Amino acid sequence: MRKKIKLAILWILIPKISYALTLPTLRLGLEEAKSPEQMATVLQILLLLTILSVAPALLLMLTSFTRLAVVFSLLRHALGTQQTPPNQVLIALALFLTFFIMSPVFSQAYDQAVRPYLDGEIGDEQFFRSALKPFREFMFRNTREKDLALMIRLSGDPRPATKEEVKTLTLIPAFMISELRSAFEIGFLLYIPFLIIDMVVASVLLSMGMMMLPPIMISLPLKILLFVLVDGWNLLVGSLVKSFF
Repeated sequence: MRKKIKLAILWILIPKISYALTLPTLRLGLEEAKSPEQMATVLQILLLLTILSVAPALLLMLTSFTRLAVVFSLLRHALGTQQTPPNQVLIALALFLTFFIMSPVFSQAYDQAVRPYLDGEIGDEQFFRSALKPFREFMFRNTREKDLALMIRLSGDPRPATKEEVKTLTLIPAFMISELRSAFEIGFLLYIPFLIIDMVVASVLLSMGMMMLPPIMISLPLKILLFVLVDGWNLLVGSLVKSFF
């Protein structure tokens, strides 16, 4: 009897509760623009959302992040420490070093493009040109002529007479190729001392007849000790930062 009474009470209260908890309606639709200014505002919002969606790719393509991340990854493989330091630590270090290296470029872009645009002194087209100019100068300084010539030849465009005639879409892949080459060159130099340690340890263990003992168990502490004694992180980070200036 009590269960029936409880069910009856719930049956009466449920419509009232659902009425009190009704969610607001959300409507999405396309309406005709009443003025050109309204249409321009919509296009600006769409462009801003597009830029925000490709911001991680822009960080990889237009900055020093690629070289730093690849070098740190090669260093970890050379040491043979598997997942130490973890990916999050290496990516965070590369990210903050990227902000440190690119800070003059960011400041120049803000002074020449962002601040005048916010003050209404320049238009949209001038804003993008002014904001992109410091990044183009940075990429030109770190791009090999051979890689740039390759991308110009593949694009089928005529040979540019000045840097201003080089398209940004042609410069970006040339810059990334150059960055990958520089990163692999630095990684090769990092591998040499650790490779020598591996060869010496393997030869000693083989001469002692200890073939069942993995050489990595002996060489790994020695490589870490060598890297710490020479202050490896200080030397590596200092060399990487100086390579961009």
